[in-house]
Amino acid sequence: MQSFREAIEDRVLVCDGAMGTMLYAKGVFINKSFDALNVAQPDLVAEVHQEYVRAGADIIETNTFGANRIKLGSFGLADKLHAINEQGAKIARHAADDRAYVAGAIGPLGIRIEPWGKTGVDEAREYFREQAQALLDGGVDLFILETFRDLNEIGAAIDAVRSISDLPIVAQMTTEEDGNTLDGTPPERFAPELEKRGATIVGVNCAVGPAPMLDTIERIAAVTPLKLSAQPNAGKPRDVEGRNIYLCSPEYMASYARRFILHNVRVVGGCCGTTPDHIRQIKTAVRSLAPGLVRGASRAEPPAESGGAKAGGVSRATVSAAIASPPIAREHKSRLAHAMAKGTFVVAVELLPPRGYRADDVIERARQLKIQGVDAVNIPDGLRGGARVSALSLAVLIEQQAGIETLLHYSCRDRNLLGIQSDLLGAHAMGLRNLMLITGDPGRVGDYPDATAVFDVDSIGLTNVVSRLNRGCDVGGQAIGAPTGFHIGVSVNPAASNLDQELRRFEYKVEAGAEFIVTRPIFDVAAFERFLTRIEFARLPVVAGLFPFESARNAEFMANEVPGVRVPDAMLERMRRAEGAETAAREGIAIAREIAASLRSAVQGVQIATASGDIDAALAVLDGLR
Repeated sequence: MQSFREAIEDRVLVCDGAMGTMLYAKGVFINKSFDALNVAQPDLVAEVHQEYVRAGADIIETNTFGANRIKLGSFGLADKLHAINEQGAKIARHAADDRAYVAGAIGPLGIRIEPWGKTGVDEAREYFREQAQALLDGGVDLFILETFRDLNEIGAAIDAVRSISDLPIVAQMTTEEDGNTLDGTPPERFAPELEKRGATIVGVNCAVGPAPMLDTIERIAAVTPLKLSAQPNAGKPRDVEGRNIYLCSPEYMASYARRFILHNVRVVGGCCGTTPDHIRQIKTAVRSLAPGLVRGASRAEPPAESGGAKAGGVSRATVSAAIASPPIAREHKSRLAHAMAKGTFVVAVELLPPRGYRADDVIERARQLKIQGVDAVNIPDGLRGGARVSALSLAVLIEQQAGIETLLHYSCRDRNLLGIQSDLLGAHAMGLRNLMLITGDPGRVGDYPDATAVFDVDSIGLTNVVSRLNRGCDVGGQAIGAPTGFHIGVSVNPAASNLDQELRRFEYKVEAGAEFIVTRPIFDVAAFERFLTRIEFARLPVVAGLFPFESARNAEFMANEVPGVRVPDAMLERMRRAEGAETAAREGIAIAREIAASLRSAVQGVQIATASGDIDAALAVLDGLR
């Protein structure tokens, strides 16, 4: 056989179709590790490969899409990573039998990497490198990196492969029907970037059917001279008696294969829902094209109507300009931001979103806080005690009806990256400016123990998202018009059990664009003062959290059941000695006042929260500062 590089210069190559679809049809449950079948049921995997080879596939992909350390680890199989990948390559090599090229399939890690997640690019690169090395040891001819949504992550994968091999790389992103990746990156940006990173062939796979994928291919062909790849799903799945059935016929898929080829596609195949029957028809369509047409289309100009403008895209120049948009000056973002920029001491008081939809009582308390000179109302996000007004909605109502600024806690939990952007743009459009960005707590608590949590990014990634919006672009690098003017606050816990890790995460938040700090409740003043010396490098305003105990039981709960809170024994003893509910509440206020007075010259503000949302207790603490 020719080398893959020679073959791709000479003709269009047909890739195989779905592996998961075929294994599922053969009785493998979807809750199993399909990759582990390479060692558990190698004959079954080989059978699928052979069916695709008999159908005419020129390239078969190894059954290793999810065989990285992270995904295998979820099945307790991380220690078998090398064996699963190497065996996957060997099974495919034997099935190919010199009739097809073997592509080492590598998919995403299944976790977010920087700047959206806590996993570093260097760590991701190492995860990809060990998988690629095992595939290389198994004897692959090329690598196919597929179904990536994050340009940073696929860049790490390309770097990893290039660090150990110069074999060809087919780098494929997965896109929505508008042509942009699931994170919003347009083809006009990701295709040139993949070319720059060292991909041999760039393209798209999965998520959409042939028709929308053709639009995306046309846009890619307009911005890169590289040969392209296209592996669409067999249309959208339809639920039929509990099973996802893909309805695109083999003939329909084949008709689009011909159109792909006219736009410089040199690797064409299928993803979810495609079978050997689809590949057989695609192979027939490829053979039917005149050789001169196939070879002559290597850099054909796309039709006038097929460029980025028609498909809703933006040019590379537009993307670059978006990232370079000048941000709004901090002192112009909000009254709270202006006060902090001037060095004014600020006070925020926490108000909890109410159960149900009626917010009149909370809004009235916010009015009282404004009258008493409080600078902002702090609204926590993600309370799980039943059905409540969302923090974002309550913040809008308070600002509109009470006339006081809010500091909106915004949590990553239960939101994906695109939903986060939509929320934040909507919040900005309705006038919200001050944000405290948090990851949110996991776990099954509250009134609905079966409710699950979603974490697409963490607070570091969230800070990067807001910083990009403040520079006039979204996470995909597309211009959003005028930049947002969010005042970015981040949380830090001075009493974290692993303080070095907490500080490392804090440094990442500062690099991402944090503008002020809000701490967890402070009870140990001496320890907090030592902590302040460790964050002096950031030169950011610090707002210290204060929490007046309501009772001895409340104090014991904070000390023993709230993660990341440290209450000195002497303080607990003071609360235990206070007899009666009123006496204990007064003692809790007195302790909070003492802490506030001790911190007054060391911080630029305080945030007062109470267990029951009692503003009288919060104002009593504030009176001590005055």
